[in-house]
Amino acid sequence: MWPSDPTRSPPSHRPGWPARAMRAPWAAALGLLLAGCAVEPPRPAGPVAVKVLAINDFHGNLRPSAGGIRIKDPADATRTVVVPAGGSEHLATLVAQLRAKNPNHIFVAAGDLIGATPLLSALFRDEPTIESLSLMGLEASAVGNHEFDKGADELVRLQRGGCSQAAGTGESCKGPQPFKGAGFTYLAASTVVDATGRTLLPAYHVKRFQGIPVAFIGLTLKDTPTIVVPDGVRGLTFRDEAETVNSLVPELRKQGIEAIVVLIHEGGMPTGDYNECPGISGPIVDIVRKLDKAVDVVVSGHTHRAYNCRIDGRLVTSADKYGTVVSEIDLELDPRTGDVTGARADNVIVRTSFAKDARQTALIETYERLVAPLARRVVGRLGAPLLRAPAPSGESPLGQVIADAQLAATAREFGAQVALMNPGGIRADLGTRSAGAGGDDGQVRYEDLFAVQPFYNNLVTMTLTGAQLLQVLEQQWLNQPTAAGRVLSVSSGFSYTWDASKPPGERVVRGSLKIGGVPIAPEARVRVTVNGFLASGGDNFTVLRQGTERRTGMMDIDAFEAHVKARPGLVPGTLDRITRLP
Repeated sequence: MWPSDPTRSPPSHRPGWPARAMRAPWAAALGLLLAGCAVEPPRPAGPVAVKVLAINDFHGNLRPSAGGIRIKDPADATRTVVVPAGGSEHLATLVAQLRAKNPNHIFVAAGDLIGATPLLSALFRDEPTIESLSLMGLEASAVGNHEFDKGADELVRLQRGGCSQAAGTGESCKGPQPFKGAGFTYLAASTVVDATGRTLLPAYHVKRFQGIPVAFIGLTLKDTPTIVVPDGVRGLTFRDEAETVNSLVPELRKQGIEAIVVLIHEGGMPTGDYNECPGISGPIVDIVRKLDKAVDVVVSGHTHRAYNCRIDGRLVTSADKYGTVVSEIDLELDPRTGDVTGARADNVIVRTSFAKDARQTALIETYERLVAPLARRVVGRLGAPLLRAPAPSGESPLGQVIADAQLAATAREFGAQVALMNPGGIRADLGTRSAGAGGDDGQVRYEDLFAVQPFYNNLVTMTLTGAQLLQVLEQQWLNQPTAAGRVLSVSSGFSYTWDASKPPGERVVRGSLKIGGVPIAPEARVRVTVNGFLASGGDNFTVLRQGTERRTGMMDIDAFEAHVKARPGLVPGTLDRITRLP
């Protein structure tokens, strides 16, 4: 983290902290002196138009994602169509075209640019994605929860540059050139280092347009510690989003800043199409209503939805996911007050019919040459696609297969009897790459498996009592972000029943937990396998921290590969392990 490096000035929540801070006190003093002597150019007499371009939840999709974006059919509003979209080559082209409309522009993001990424980026610890976004001129981004997937120290390294020292291997030094770090500034206004009381990264970024300053405050959701590996955010506090922003408003105003844009990695669930907002629910609604009226625009994310809203009289946008949309936001600034007097937005689809940016193509091809031998290795064949969409019970065909793979990988060595898999760790369907299941007559490549499970977690086998296992299952609906909860996929041989009419904490039918059809007594000792994220209490499954006799096994992706390889012609199973009442 920043404070642990004695050679660098720690970040401040004040503007002006560059990605690479000055290294000597005299340099900092000189910079302040020169700043104090600078003469601002006179402001224009008329309104100043500013264009803000925004994305969110890119997740390293340098190539267009298979799903594109689903929108209302322009020819028939009762139907929807899928539009091929995304990919950094097309995104860079659109950003350049939109930027050319107005010399007063800035390109920003609302987090989750990295993490849960395809193999092309993940194999190089997401350095290709950072390089790609820097190349297309991204200037500032909020830190999302997935930026913490490999811990705070790794996030700071991606900002500063240099090789990763994960496990002392220097394993990220695999790229075609030395990694220089992000050419944009990550912002973390609500993420505070407990030991110093300072923010992990700068809180905001200020840019002047014809002499008028606009502040961009960046922050992630306060629930980040519950949805990332706890060890990765140990020693950090994630403060309330609205309270953090409101506390910065007086400081910004003292600097003569009235125009404020919030970049926040939290969002909502709309009911309309990608460029409208007839109704929206979710955390972003309450957060916006609590914000100081000084905040003019909110750029949001996290929920992987596109919307163009007015909440509490303010413009609130989100640009879908995977680089499929750019929010084109036009602001009007009053040169006398420096405040925003008008704001409108248009969500523009990044169509794959757009020309490819040559620099992005060169970057992608360079990394693809390095990753190709691993990515294109054939590991097996499917008899039919395996989908992650859950049934009403919470089970999914793909979730079952992953849980079975994890049980098979740990049963003999560690005595596992049950395996549990969190739905958030299943990032894509398997077997839908093209018309044939798995791509070519059911062919599955390593890159397909990695798209499903990109986190590279160790498997952990532990002992739980029957009573603790019951508590784990109850936590599927306790302290979860939606009423539907997070229903875990379960391995073959394990079964239970839950009652949707009961309140959270009382939904699992007592006596229904069985292994091989035999009820599990509360005092019974059960060997349970989960991934490392769940084992450390991720997704609010805190009871799993109580597991004893822990044994660490192979990586989840390796278990998945072995399972698919050993079962040619694999097809979806019957969804009968979890029974839902009524």
